[in-house]
Amino acid sequence: MKLPREQRLKELGIAPVWRLRGRSAPATPACADGADGADRHGRILQMDWTQLREAVANCTACELYKTRTQGVLGVGDPHADWLIVGEAPGADEDAQGEPFVGQAGRLLDAMLAAIGLKRGENVYIANVLKSRPPGNRNPAPEEIAACMPYLERQIQLIRPKIIIALGRFAGQTLLHTEEAIARLRGRVHRFQGIPLVVTYHPAYLLRNLPDKEKAWEDLCLARETMKKID
Repeated sequence: MKLPREQRLKELGIAPVWRLRGRSAPATPACADGADGADRHGRILQMDWTQLREAVANCTACELYKTRTQGVLGVGDPHADWLIVGEAPGADEDAQGEPFVGQAGRLLDAMLAAIGLKRGENVYIANVLKSRPPGNRNPAPEEIAACMPYLERQIQLIRPKIIIALGRFAGQTLLHTEEAIARLRGRVHRFQGIPLVVTYHPAYLLRNLPDKEKAWEDLCLARETMKKID
């Protein structure tokens, strides 16, 4: 029987680091330099973009470094109003070092264009995980805990006005919930005070064309939410 993510984290001695703000982080997997997780988390939260990119490229905080080709930090405008967050690099992303390339990336670009956005222009694209899980399997709790400080620091540096979480995993991780995507989408959530909209992952939409209409509704919701912010 598969345990809920929060219980699995607890048994591993790992707290949900993405919920930590303004207080010390508990232990997470140690870096190669031997520092404990709290020290590592604190260091990451002080990094600039250059340091963050180097840290991801050389990260050994979880076992994924043994099988990845390269770490994939993200791509786009470092001061973007729009932050797009997916799950993890796939094979193409692992090879090219950029999130959302290939067929799913082309669909994402089309989705962005439909609401007047363009990759690299007021948009930043990242994933929860920075390394590809073998066989594109779901990320493990210890992998989430190791990578979330990177995403947290990216959000601090970018200071987006809105976040779009692509897919069940990204939505559940950012919102710390086990709710199905059908219940998460269609409404505005908050991540550390930032409006967050959950919609379907482009790779899922390629296999389930009827749900493109629902994804369009979510994008319109995000656009209307941004208008209220502006």
